[in-house]
Amino acid sequence: MTAVANPTTTTQQDITYATLRQWVTVGRFLPGERLKIRTVAAAMGVGQMPVRAALQRLAAEGALVNIPNAGVTVPRLTVPEFDDLLQMRMLLEGEAAERGCLNLEAGERSTLRKLCQRMARALKAGQAADYLAANEDFHVLLYKAAGSPLLFGLIDTLWLKAGPISNQLFNTTEASAVLNVAHEDLMRALDKHDAAAVRRAVERDIFVAGQFLRATLKRS
Repeated sequence: MTAVANPTTTTQQDITYATLRQWVTVGRFLPGERLKIRTVAAAMGVGQMPVRAALQRLAAEGALVNIPNAGVTVPRLTVPEFDDLLQMRMLLEGEAAERGCLNLEAGERSTLRKLCQRMARALKAGQAADYLAANEDFHVLLYKAAGSPLLFGLIDTLWLKAGPISNQLFNTTEASAVLNVAHEDLMRALDKHDAAAVRRAVERDIFVAGQFLRATLKRS
């Protein structure tokens, strides 16, 4: 259980940790990359102490790895580890999507539609970072609507493990042509109030992206 933070002494540490965790989740760092405290601190515009604490906290969560005499690095997934992660994501995110779509308000549906359109524009323009950011916002909104903090927490942990490989989706041009198809199918299912179809769209989204990433893993 996380202790209650003292706002006068740990606010910067909390913000640094949250930011760094977000960077890992959206794939800012690559598998196998060594994270140097000084470099990360400079990129974040903070001191080295909160960065060191955040890196150690993320290593304790399994998002990063402490290697003797090498510092903190981003872990590499094996193909079996990736397959297990993919199956768990489909299971949990499918459940969250099916529950969440039943609770969405009109404004939230509108936001999802705008995010879907933003993803389409990002793919067309080859803007991988913007696509990944919009994709995360899309899924966070949908899954949080399920009303289960426990379920979302489990999903968030899986995202943390999947993040470093996620930006390798754009290593092939074929991926960009199909990555938003499932989101568009999902929006049509939402319009029809078809929760089962929403679940299938999310599962297909994860599976299709997963096949491109799996092929990348096998080549590495």
